[in-house]
Amino acid sequence: MSNFKEGKVSSVTVDARRSLGQLDRNVFGGFVEHLGRCIYGGMFEEGSPLSNAEGFRTDVLELLRPLRMGVLRWPGGNFVSNYHWADGIGPREDRPRRVELAWGAEEPNRFGTDEFLAYCAELGVTPYICLNMGTGSLEEALAWVEYCNSTAHSYWADRRRQYGHEAPYGVPYWGLGNEMYGEWQIGQLTAEEYVKEAKRWALAIRRLDPQAKLVSCGQTGWEDWDRVVIDGMARLVDFHSVHLYTGSADYWTNVLSPHQAERAIQYTSAWIAHAVYSQRLPQTPRIAYDEWNVWYRTMDSTLEERYSFADAIAVATYLNIFVRHCRWVTMANLAQMVNAIAPIVTTKEGVFVQPIYYPFLMHARSALDEAVDAHVIAPTVEAPVPAAGDRWHEHRIADLGPFPVLDAAATVNTARTKVAVTIVNRSTEEARGVEVLLRGLAFSGDARVSTLTAGTHRPAPDIEGAKVEERSEPTKDDRIVVDLPASSFTVIETATAAAK
Repeated sequence: MSNFKEGKVSSVTVDARRSLGQLDRNVFGGFVEHLGRCIYGGMFEEGSPLSNAEGFRTDVLELLRPLRMGVLRWPGGNFVSNYHWADGIGPREDRPRRVELAWGAEEPNRFGTDEFLAYCAELGVTPYICLNMGTGSLEEALAWVEYCNSTAHSYWADRRRQYGHEAPYGVPYWGLGNEMYGEWQIGQLTAEEYVKEAKRWALAIRRLDPQAKLVSCGQTGWEDWDRVVIDGMARLVDFHSVHLYTGSADYWTNVLSPHQAERAIQYTSAWIAHAVYSQRLPQTPRIAYDEWNVWYRTMDSTLEERYSFADAIAVATYLNIFVRHCRWVTMANLAQMVNAIAPIVTTKEGVFVQPIYYPFLMHARSALDEAVDAHVIAPTVEAPVPAAGDRWHEHRIADLGPFPVLDAAATVNTARTKVAVTIVNRSTEEARGVEVLLRGLAFSGDARVSTLTAGTHRPAPDIEGAKVEERSEPTKDDRIVVDLPASSFTVIETATAAAK
């Protein structure tokens, strides 16, 4: 049960003078894995009347484009720890079919490196490839980097040319393995073993491609694994990855659990700062939240989660958190994008979106260049104690509370002529009027207000509805008053001018 503490009238004070950091568009990133119907039958379906000549589902592309993803991670995930990338290049009819050990499937290798990079080009996103540190070798990893990025007339670069790609792809981001700490991973390592091996890989990859941006394999951000890996790898990498999934059938546990991401950021950033200071490093690695989502219902080999509107509230909160902590979090990848724990669901005949699609869309289209301070005053709620049967009951967040029922973030453009405020109303009991106050600037003209609420229309029998309504609201000098429906997500966008 929630425990509300009534206080003053709800308000969000946005201080444009208090910068929280530059917001990297890679915070609105995605992740696709060879898992269930994410790739095959999802984003890629050869022979479908809904696909283009390359086999890409055009209806899926049309839904992904508005998300304006900065980066797309592939091919895993657990899948990558038994994936040999050279199986997936060359003529498709010549590619071998392999047993896939992570999810108990068969991999036809019809969608490989060239297809992935063509897909990224189609979407206008930056590719991020995760390397196989399970059954893979350093030699194999170097060959993959060479194939993608080398300008030399060498074996693997010439293979790329042979298959129709004269110019190098210039893949910037390379992950040094995926979840190598986990017993579910092919080739599990201890943290010390991982550091020893990852150092070899990082040094060799940088010799081949000095411009490569490397991502060390992190856990939750607060585990000993993270501390050991950061201490050992901070000198050699650009990012430390963090993975976090939350979710619960209990409403308040579900919508408040994303705040565990703030604990992860606090721990991870402290360990990075310690390594940078104690080792006198010239560069500071950042955090790549390269897997995150609500996921707790489906644990089979397809992971076709069906999302509720409460999950959309949680996703909106995650993105608020990443915006507020953009000084440290410079990449975040929603896991995943199509069918498997995804905002987009396909059938043979068409495509649908789940409620979690909308907060990602609204955040991505409204976010501006720089995050600024947004201080919330609202009634508060205590976090429930997670039930023992919850999938993620170890995510205890009570010590981070109490939590305002409103959660907010704000961004401004570089010229300070625009502001966007994103507000989650987690209260199920009532609509709330909120006064948004602007410090350091004044509002200029009417504001565009977009509000996401649960919808009564289901796009498909097993998919919950959601609706976005847009309206114009007047502003006065440094304030605007907006009504927030119960269980809603609202974006306020307006022009700004110098304060009077």
